[in-house]
Amino acid sequence: METPAPAPAYPAPLVPPFTHGERVTLTIHDLAFGGDGVGRVGEFVVFVPFVCPGEVVEVKITEIHKRYARGLLSRIVQAAPERVTPACTYFGECGGCQYQHLDYSAQLQWKHKQIADLFQRVGGFDSALVHPVLPCPQPYGYRNRILVRSQWNRPAKKLDLGFMRNDCGLVCDIESCAIAEPGLNDAIREWRLNPPHKGGIKTLLRIPPEGWDVPEHSFFQNNFFALPALLDATRNALRDSGSRHLIDAYCGVGFFGIELAAEVESFLGVELDAPAIQAARRNAQRRGIRNGEFVAGSTDDLLPGLLQRLDPALTTVLLDPPRVGCRPPSLHVLRQTGPRQILYVSCHPATLARDLRLLCEDNRYHLHAVHPVDMFPQTQHVECVADLRLGSQVL
Repeated sequence: METPAPAPAYPAPLVPPFTHGERVTLTIHDLAFGGDGVGRVGEFVVFVPFVCPGEVVEVKITEIHKRYARGLLSRIVQAAPERVTPACTYFGECGGCQYQHLDYSAQLQWKHKQIADLFQRVGGFDSALVHPVLPCPQPYGYRNRILVRSQWNRPAKKLDLGFMRNDCGLVCDIESCAIAEPGLNDAIREWRLNPPHKGGIKTLLRIPPEGWDVPEHSFFQNNFFALPALLDATRNALRDSGSRHLIDAYCGVGFFGIELAAEVESFLGVELDAPAIQAARRNAQRRGIRNGEFVAGSTDDLLPGLLQRLDPALTTVLLDPPRVGCRPPSLHVLRQTGPRQILYVSCHPATLARDLRLLCEDNRYHLHAVHPVDMFPQTQHVECVADLRLGSQVL
């Protein structure tokens, strides 16, 4: 009679060394992706927002799980040298920013570490491939697009106008935003003077990019000040590959395809948003760009046909998908077709590392470099340009 296989061993739940609502003192030793500081009480990990690594803090425990807990900062016992005074009076209540309490140079260093750790843990990549984060020349007053909300505050009997809070689903009533461009703060004041007639309404406020046709709900990068660095990172990688053709997937209003048109013999842009494609054609025509074509439709549906129109050995595919990343059908098509280079632009390092791992499976592609650009100072977010080159193995 065969001996039954032993049951899989799962880590036993830890006995929490504290109770809900208790105050504990701990040292913050790390900064997790998402912005929470990381400390320990014995074996128990405690996540705390709005703290700096190296600080000793008193924390009120608000959540207890099997192997970790969450807490709120009650008191700073010993501040870190990197701690600074936030520029915004709403910081800590408004959910838009996570790092205003942290010196900007330290923000860049910690974002680099977070990206490198994610690429190593999620993708299995060498962390040395992640370059230093390119800074934004204007860490405040940079956002050109914000989404504001209205919500009826029943206890106060008034309409709250602003952004979602960081700790609940309520709206933080604001009169200005420290990371928004001055023109948007003017728009916020005007919006408050003429508010929506009820709660539950979202309002998009945007400063249009000069010289670009962008429909109201179409995508365009929300930081004009850091955009040149993002474009340079992409252009340099394309030049280095030697590709002569470009497919600009999820192309929006055609920004990358149009700006990179001089680097290639031809380019094709594909985008599901039909008004954005129409705008892309107008943007190209306005600039006299004649070596490109824009096609309306799903990248998953159209990418196989577009790849057949070009020589894969001379083609770069640029991917700039939503935060959720690329769907598997497009990734599998890329692996099967094997274009010379894939440039993947993403504002979510975790989904980026996940997708790159699939593309690089069995050495089909190898990761040449990751170039992070800080398009979102004071927040947890960061943009990355990943440069993939075709490997030697043929499927």
